[in-house]
Amino acid sequence: MKIFVINPGSTSTKLAVYDGGDLRWKTTLMHMADDLAQFHHPIEQFDYRNAQMMAALEEAGIGADFDAVIARGGLLQPTPGGVYVVDDGICDDLVHSPNEHACNLGALLARELAEQCGCPALIADPEVVDERMDVALITGIPEIRRCSIFHALNSKAVSRRYAESIGRRYEEMNLIIVHLGGGISVGAHDHGRVIDVNDALNGNGPFSPERAGTLPASQLVDLCFSGNYTYREIKRMINGNGGLKAYLQTTDVADIAARAAKGEEPYRQVLDAMLYSVATEVGARAVALRGRVDAIILTGGIAHSDYCVSKITEWVDFLGPVVVRAGEDELGALADNALRYLRGQLQPTRYVPAAQRRAFTPLTVKNHVAE
Repeated sequence: MKIFVINPGSTSTKLAVYDGGDLRWKTTLMHMADDLAQFHHPIEQFDYRNAQMMAALEEAGIGADFDAVIARGGLLQPTPGGVYVVDDGICDDLVHSPNEHACNLGALLARELAEQCGCPALIADPEVVDERMDVALITGIPEIRRCSIFHALNSKAVSRRYAESIGRRYEEMNLIIVHLGGGISVGAHDHGRVIDVNDALNGNGPFSPERAGTLPASQLVDLCFSGNYTYREIKRMINGNGGLKAYLQTTDVADIAARAAKGEEPYRQVLDAMLYSVATEVGARAVALRGRVDAIILTGGIAHSDYCVSKITEWVDFLGPVVVRAGEDELGALADNALRYLRGQLQPTRYVPAAQRRAFTPLTVKNHVAE
């Protein structure tokens, strides 16, 4: 079964062709800053990226005769994990998503190509997978509830592969998955469901190479109303210009770790602070699992760093065995989901678009009685 995989990122689009479970072709299309500067919103890049994708297929001599096209899911409405057939509801919610990111182009590109092939367009385990227990949603302000945006695809794929490697099933294990990348997510996986996880995009959980993570609320409010920053500047502090970048003017963790290992400041102190914030989040997820932790898995690009892995391990290994699965294979994970769908091993999950959902009503005594 011939499967085409699309994974759009901020400055690149990764493409791959799989024959069953075997990788046959892979490439990464790099998008230069000057080319992207003409677009005000990632969705406006659709024609540009689609043209580059089709040109890459033509140059490689790959015919558009796929059995399925699958893409990175994008920032949809909260939804359970699984495989989804791309439909009008998914496309409409991605075009109008309040969260601007190039990953929202994946399903749109997949559907365009799939229509030419006469095959299904799919997404799997999008970033907004939400399987959390009710108590993990509520904050201290009724009008605000916690969001679930994390590295769902890689986290679930790593979990399944680890379980298989020790002769067990993902659905029978308790795991804490720590994805260490430009953003950092720490999820509690309880028998196949992610019952609690931080919002790795918009300011919750550990700080990361480019994101601020959880901040002291009162000081953030003061910053917002200081008159020194615009709305967009504050948003960029939270996501894009925060974390290591704000302190060290770089997100190159390999270089930062090398300097930290030599005791060079402020690199050591700032990096250790980030890793400590990760460790405390792992502790919180252990609470969600009531202390029954089969393994803590460190994954993502930063897990290649011995310095970072050793620091986190020092703080968390009393909670459970630490397993390192460095890097990510999102293309392979997507292909695997498509293959299981085509073989009938995985039934599609139904996506409920925003237009069919009830408006959010804060959970208060007054509102509860009114309902």
